[in-house]
Amino acid sequence: MNYTEELGRKAKAAEPVIASASTKLKDSALAAISKALIENTDLIIAENAKDIAAAKENGMTDAKIDRLKLDKSRIEGMAKGVDELIALKDPIGQVTDGFVRPNGLRITKTRVPLGVIGIIFESRPNVTVDAAALCLKAGNVVILKGGKEAINSNICLGSIMRKAVESQGLPADVIQVVENTSRETTTALMKLNGYVDVLIPRGSANLIQAVVQNATVPVIETGAGNCHVYVDSSADLDMAVEITDNAKTQRPSVCNAIESLLVHKDVAEKFLPMIAERFKEHNVKIYGCDRTIAILGKDIEKATETEYATEFNDFIIAVKVVDDIDEAIAHIRKYSTRHSECIVTKSLENAQKFQRQVDAAAVYVNASTRFTDGGEFGFGAEIGISTQKLHARGPMGLTELTTFKYLIDGNGQIR
Repeated sequence: MNYTEELGRKAKAAEPVIASASTKLKDSALAAISKALIENTDLIIAENAKDIAAAKENGMTDAKIDRLKLDKSRIEGMAKGVDELIALKDPIGQVTDGFVRPNGLRITKTRVPLGVIGIIFESRPNVTVDAAALCLKAGNVVILKGGKEAINSNICLGSIMRKAVESQGLPADVIQVVENTSRETTTALMKLNGYVDVLIPRGSANLIQAVVQNATVPVIETGAGNCHVYVDSSADLDMAVEITDNAKTQRPSVCNAIESLLVHKDVAEKFLPMIAERFKEHNVKIYGCDRTIAILGKDIEKATETEYATEFNDFIIAVKVVDDIDEAIAHIRKYSTRHSECIVTKSLENAQKFQRQVDAAAVYVNASTRFTDGGEFGFGAEIGISTQKLHARGPMGLTELTTFKYLIDGNGQIR
């Protein structure tokens, strides 16, 4: 039995224990994790520093290093996220429907765990804690495969959490971190049928597509975020500046940050200089169409198909001046990853048209796309943002980590 299969075997052995664990036991394990994270803050920061040093040596961008970095505040934030899960209702055992058939059979539809969940992600070690805690609360086992750039942080966090859950009487193997960072191990996890019930990739579009194209285990697509703000002709331009700036610069490395800005031609000459001035505060690099360049000057680089299709995850944005809302919607349909899209407008008609015709998990009117987040939606921590339409869509909280079981009670019926 190879390394990956051994992980799967251990996961399957732990599955019935966590699936039948009481809410009280799961919550006590979560409380132990939260406490252990705070108590081991110095150790976590020390291990994370090794990853940061390696990232700098390898030329990782500042924005991506920000995703990788853990400090006291972020560790406290992770612990708080775990605590918030304790306060959320346990979905397991929830009865969602029930009925009696004419033959007397009583059928009850109830929520049960998905089983063993594999998560493949890149440089954000907070995912290690968020994912483990969510899976545990929903009665699932989790196998976490992070990127090599965060390996020291992930191993440290995994060890802390395993000891914490074990201290409360649960098997340590309800949480497993893949310590082998090879591509072969990742591929093997994608094909771990019989052990892994569902695979959730979190990270770049390249990672997600690699998993979707190579996995034989069922996959839930998440994360790729080529998101847009469209500034309509009737927009409050001061509001549009605030929304666009927040959506691009508040944390550019995350999937709900925007990558493109579309501006109606009637307000472009006034709005583009306003947003360009704001972007200067963050040294945002602007690519633009010919009309954008004509307004902002020749220092703006020409945007091509590549820029409009790119998730930059950085202080970079692609801008296009459009003739009307229909052109904006068509552009979004062509380049969007169906994550989060926004219109800034005073027109109720255009707001409703945009929300009706734009196909994305979250469609905003006059609000930043940065709100597409499990915590902001009130779900607690999230496992990711699903950009597909089957099994889940949008922020995936506890409910999305469950499936259904039908319980049928009879008194001798035969067919």
